[in-house]
Amino acid sequence: MEINSEIVTTPPLDSATVVMLRDGPSGLEVLLLKRHASSSVLGGAFVFPGGKLDAADAHPDLLHRLDRPAAALHDQLGEADLPEGKAASLFVAALREAFEESSVLLAHTFVEHSAPGQLHTDTLTAARHHLSQGMAFTPLLAHLNLTLHTQALVPWSRWITPRVPSVTNKRFDTRFFLAQAPADQIASHDNFETTESVWLAPREALTRYWAGQIELAPPQIMSLSHLNRFDSAASALAAAQSQKPPTIQPEPFDQEGIRVICYPGDERHSLRERALPGPTRLHFRNRRFEPTGGLDELLG
Repeated sequence: MEINSEIVTTPPLDSATVVMLRDGPSGLEVLLLKRHASSSVLGGAFVFPGGKLDAADAHPDLLHRLDRPAAALHDQLGEADLPEGKAASLFVAALREAFEESSVLLAHTFVEHSAPGQLHTDTLTAARHHLSQGMAFTPLLAHLNLTLHTQALVPWSRWITPRVPSVTNKRFDTRFFLAQAPADQIASHDNFETTESVWLAPREALTRYWAGQIELAPPQIMSLSHLNRFDSAASALAAAQSQKPPTIQPEPFDQEGIRVICYPGDERHSLRERALPGPTRLHFRNRRFEPTGGLDELLG
């Protein structure tokens, strides 16, 4: 990973990320996808499924396929200045990216006695086939008469890339959502934007990162450190539901030739109140980001 020192003057791009959770044999596990090495954004790094907001995510046909009204989704995000339609389109983007990048489709058809979000195997197979053939998300949902399961998403945090992005040459305004992966669906990478997929306990992911086995960007490092405080998907989701999603605006600075990224609550950050548990700053050393207290500080 290389450090970017260029100032980006363009506004951040709206985007959405889904932190997919499940309960494994030893507790909470998180889905991580390896970005294609040639990707212009975090190539080779392990990330959560996600991507930028597309104009099509606001298509009226899509917004009519939501299981909750736009006003309810707007209230969940807790951003007073955000238009209701845009709030709804961010939920759409999250669900679309989760399907495109991890093959997990959080949607349902109305079938009597079926649980919300439950998909018939044939429907899921057909959806994945249409996606592989290049069918866009809007006609795919219409063709299969699917309703998007927004209730599966819980807003968790909002990350706004600073004007000096450090690890990319772009800025993003990303809403992070938590979601529990359906037990009857198998997540997998798309072999296009992502080349590997793995379920890991947050502690294991951070340990592998520290050992140099996988590469992580700062938002993933900090998010995994946060998730390491929970022992189950239900406890993480309950915590997210109990709070307004914090807005995290990292503030980078250079100290003795080393890039440092500080977070709310750090003595160098403009906001003195913490937004996240875990470290309040990461130092770029050994071609990776490290907290002052090393792995022990990440694991809490």
